[in-house]
Amino acid sequence: MARAILITGTSTGAGRVIAEALAFAGHRIFASMRDPNFKNREQANALWSRGIDVVPLDVTEDWSVDRAVDMVLKKAGRIDVLVNNVHIFPTGVTEAFTSAQAKAVFDINVVGLLRVTRAVLPEMRRQGDGLIVNIGSIFGRVTIPFLGIYGSTQFAIEALSDSLHAELAPLGVEVVLVQRATCPAARKQATSRESVERMAAYGAAEDEPYGRLPDLFARHQPAASSEIEDVPSALVQLVAMPKWCRPTRSVVGASLGADLINATAASVQMRILDDLGLKAGAICDLPDARPSNEGAARAPPD
Repeated sequence: MARAILITGTSTGAGRVIAEALAFAGHRIFASMRDPNFKNREQANALWSRGIDVVPLDVTEDWSVDRAVDMVLKKAGRIDVLVNNVHIFPTGVTEAFTSAQAKAVFDINVVGLLRVTRAVLPEMRRQGDGLIVNIGSIFGRVTIPFLGIYGSTQFAIEALSDSLHAELAPLGVEVVLVQRATCPAARKQATSRESVERMAAYGAAEDEPYGRLPDLFARHQPAASSEIEDVPSALVQLVAMPKWCRPTRSVVGASLGADLINATAASVQMRILDDLGLKAGAICDLPDARPSNEGAARAPPD
């Protein structure tokens, strides 16, 4: 069944390919990005040429998010799926990040996700139906050096996803999380004078381990795996699955142990939800069934 899908962060990387893959699967796609008429005109034109609607949206601005959601509703009449994909991936010595730099990362990766989610939820609740897919990271489960700020935002997305999953299930809205594995290629935090001075103080204690990160991923990542292909494929599969049959979490790429932590955390989470009289997970093939704990850790079918 064709669905109206809003996707954030589609100007580059996996977001653009996600939009194209879901459009190819027959869905009506609203690909959002900042400034599609000027700064990102080339990227927007590429999507428009494939019959994909492009919507201007800046996740750091309430008015921009609200306007984008209104545009989608006017054109499609509903929003069936939200894919929260937009993110930035700063790396480097945690001490080198100023408070302003850290706030900027959280405003995009965490608060931005919440802004867009809050904007679509009134319509999804009115429909009594909807799917929200949060694109997170294995670094919301596994902590490694030089990803302190980025990882903190991904841990926050884990908490938001779990809470939203339990709170919205009784209202007919399903929330799932895709944990991608991405290899950091270079330092991306702003290079203020203070940041450079603090990074320099670490010397070889930073440079040598940081330089080993790509090799770490190369050893663990399956040879034929590519995030630019695997994440869109996972999204197409998740959207196509029956309601309440989707896994709460899906690891895409090298898990680095995140899958083991997921399994342990799921059992603890389910006990807490049971104590609260809430449910998480799914009962498959029962269209009128309420979600239950049985499918909380279920993987997508092959």
